[in-house]
Amino acid sequence: MFEDFHGNRATAETLFAMTQQERIPQTLLLDGAEGLGKATLARRFAAALIGGASKIEQDDLSLEANAEIVADREKWPADKRNDDPLVFATHPDFLSFPPDGPLRQITIEQMRMLKERAQFKPLHGARRVFLIDQIDRANEQAANSLLKTLEEPPEHMILIMTAENPYDLLPTIRSRSVPFHLGPLSNDEMRAFVSARDLSDGDRRIALAAGSPGLAVSMDLDAYDERRTAMLALLQVAANRAPFALWVKHAEALAPRKTEKLDLLLNVLYVLLEDVLLLAEKTGEIRNVDIQKDLQALASHVSFDWIRAAVKKVDDLGELVRRNIQKSIALDALVVELRQSI
Repeated sequence: MFEDFHGNRATAETLFAMTQQERIPQTLLLDGAEGLGKATLARRFAAALIGGASKIEQDDLSLEANAEIVADREKWPADKRNDDPLVFATHPDFLSFPPDGPLRQITIEQMRMLKERAQFKPLHGARRVFLIDQIDRANEQAANSLLKTLEEPPEHMILIMTAENPYDLLPTIRSRSVPFHLGPLSNDEMRAFVSARDLSDGDRRIALAAGSPGLAVSMDLDAYDERRTAMLALLQVAANRAPFALWVKHAEALAPRKTEKLDLLLNVLYVLLEDVLLLAEKTGEIRNVDIQKDLQALASHVSFDWIRAAVKKVDDLGELVRRNIQKSIALDALVVELRQSI
């Protein structure tokens, strides 16, 4: 069994059993929400196949040095990134391709590199393992390039892909993959994880992470609270429960912060809207218990149709994130449209 892996035991056991067999599917797809350990499980699987676990773990994107590399590349011009596709390969027979650039995409240059490197024989053993992390962020050109590789993969190649939503992939890519779904951890599993990592504010992290150990360990609670304050104000103004000037104050503070990305703010909006819906429907446990009074006031004021419309508009903004839309313009439009529909 894989060491230090929490949750989704049946999937982990199945993958571990595969590593003990001679015949292994050449293409695996691990899907599930953010932070469930898809890439971690892929690295554990690769280490069981080809050895060198300590080297493979050096390609973990959550490591500070790797996160800095990814963040720094967002400032590069596109032609520089194209000339130097992003890949982590501390172990010679394990290559990891994460999303790259300000739009956080898997690029055609990365997939061309994968195709080229896949032809090389393993330096040790009989297999080379390739990880495409968040393949659902591949643009159309990259997806088509990958498909050509999957049509005639070298015998020694094992490809593992991760995705939050497998239905964002080309059907032809899905059909060539053996799928494994990872689900949220139970509260007991989350408590065991938080205890094993000795995380501070454990109960709050468990509530906000919603079964995601990756989110529980990486969450900056102070930064989350700042975003939540702004997004709660947005909803209060959008629901006509506060004057527009309240949102203007928060919008002006957010606009110059280049590190305050729109997708992070949208993630907080989703959580707040989920809590409002649960309170409106009087079912389930909310995640932001400490501001329940404010959320209950919203829930008592808005309709189910308004909540549904709000979620739809946040979904639409999420699609525009990849087009590098300005967050201040996007959020201002969201407030105005929802305020008019109340």
